[in-house]
Amino acid sequence: MPDWQTAAEYEKRRANFFKELEIVFADVAMAICADFMLVFLPAPTVSLRPALAGTAGPVARFFYGCPDNAFPTALAGTSYSFVQRLGSVVRNGTKLFAVGTASSLIGTVVTNALINAKKAVNSTGEVENVPILSTSVGYGVYMAVSSNLRYQILAGVIEQRILEPLLHQHKLMLSAICFAVRTGNTYLGSLLWVDYARMIGIQKAQEEHNELA
Repeated sequence: MPDWQTAAEYEKRRANFFKELEIVFADVAMAICADFMLVFLPAPTVSLRPALAGTAGPVARFFYGCPDNAFPTALAGTSYSFVQRLGSVVRNGTKLFAVGTASSLIGTVVTNALINAKKAVNSTGEVENVPILSTSVGYGVYMAVSSNLRYQILAGVIEQRILEPLLHQHKLMLSAICFAVRTGNTYLGSLLWVDYARMIGIQKAQEEHNELA
């Protein structure tokens, strides 16, 4: 993941890659933290879908009954309503917003600490700190919307409805193609993040920063 994130950062920034190295580091750090929270933290859990507590309220019960994504093929004897499928988008988006905000908070704090240490050594540096609150919330929104919707389409449509029926007898090929598709999705997400961050103003291209200065 860090390699693909760095490659995407270079693709978007090109000549400004080294000039914007602190921002690149912040983006890579956020991506690493997000991956850790999404992949490694749930790892010790035996069941990915634990039993619902008897005291759970109606909202919790509703989201518990929603599918993993909005587009899965229901198993025999089960069905999902349009509202339940929409609920899976909302539920996963909420989780991704929390993960994105928390991971960005960690990444930007670490990055700013390094920037301040660099300033202490080289007082002539003009590198500005990464805005913590706006970057964290912005990354959370990005994860909840862009990452969430891309995941819904990838898992429910591309993998389950297209690739699995075509390659269900070729498990090794299926795994390899799914890996390639998910890697491409990660790379696309990194490209889109740079454009989104610049669009909402939490990152500026180096030329624009110099003009404003």
